[in-house]
Amino acid sequence: MKITDVRSILSNPGSGKNFCFVRIDTDEGIHGWGECYTQEDRDRQITTHVDHLARYLVGRDPRDIKRFMQMAYDDFAGRRGAMDLYSALSGIEMALWDILGKSLGAPVYALLGGRCRDRIRVYANGWSGVVTDPDALVERAVEVVEMGYTALKFDPVPGLWRTYVGREVEDAAVENVRAVRSAVGPDVDILLDMHRRLAPMHAVRIAREIERYRPFWYEEPVLAENLDALAAAKRRIDIPVVTGEELYTKFEFREVFEKQAADIVNPDVCSVGGILELREIASMAEAYFVAVSPHNSNSTTVALAATLHLSAAIPNFLIAECFINLEEFGREIAVTPFEVSDGYVEAPEAPGLGIDLDEDALARRPYLEAAPRPLFQAYDQWP
Repeated sequence: MKITDVRSILSNPGSGKNFCFVRIDTDEGIHGWGECYTQEDRDRQITTHVDHLARYLVGRDPRDIKRFMQMAYDDFAGRRGAMDLYSALSGIEMALWDILGKSLGAPVYALLGGRCRDRIRVYANGWSGVVTDPDALVERAVEVVEMGYTALKFDPVPGLWRTYVGREVEDAAVENVRAVRSAVGPDVDILLDMHRRLAPMHAVRIAREIERYRPFWYEEPVLAENLDALAAAKRRIDIPVVTGEELYTKFEFREVFEKQAADIVNPDVCSVGGILELREIASMAEAYFVAVSPHNSNSTTVALAATLHLSAAIPNFLIAECFINLEEFGREIAVTPFEVSDGYVEAPEAPGLGIDLDEDALARRPYLEAAPRPLFQAYDQWP
């Protein structure tokens, strides 16, 4: 079997960031789908990487996945990584696994050692919007619970992402958590995403105030670039601490485990280096008693499929992310969309990743150039 074509496709759900899908075709009529992580106004850089990497793939056997990934890092990248490179490689790698599974008539998780579970618990994200009003936040949280989700995530901190904030911002964050917990009751899990936005002193102070509301976790209280600071903050926080969405490859996660800087890691299959890389990270985490909760700020189609296969295959899986504001887009572009029932998604049983995309539907949702971001805000207003 030989690869005949590699294409990247950018598609927009109507607002927000564009999503990047990769399709790889072969001379045996088997095709595979992958998805790359993107950020708003940082998408063309990733498709350029896919297009250049395609020159090294055409004519090669798609089943030699590890070989291609190692050569891409060693020889194409000169052993210099970056988000754009790893996101492009992740989408390509995912499509290669899809082809391999289809060629063998097996779901991808069967090639990773089989299932540890038959269904995968997911939490709802993408529902809260920008936090400005606790009453509106509560109203949306209740709607999510009524949809059947038993876990929901949001960022409780209002305002711009700034390292140092006033006490009023800390108080507002605590009040948002209190309001949501009061509204959804004790049996719904609340996951808090601090988005690595605060200095440790603020993150620790907020954590201590919200412990009484029993959050499921406290995600990225501190930038992962300073793991000593993150580990020090973790020792002062009595809530499970999460990090990992801004880290790439097993080499960057190694130090997280060695420094005991997190209770849970949340690598993203669309940016960490792909399916096998995340599987290897999960194996490393297992030896340090660290749980894995895949990050998925991507579509509810190909990215979710890869996340489900990984989640089914690893023993230290905890819960996976699902952006519910993208479900309508996912149903439109997927041939057979995934369904969430009572907060769970069944492990796919079809060969490969178990999902196919409608290219006509993707074409109806073309790339949209992002408006320039409002930079330089409020730096003249010191807290």
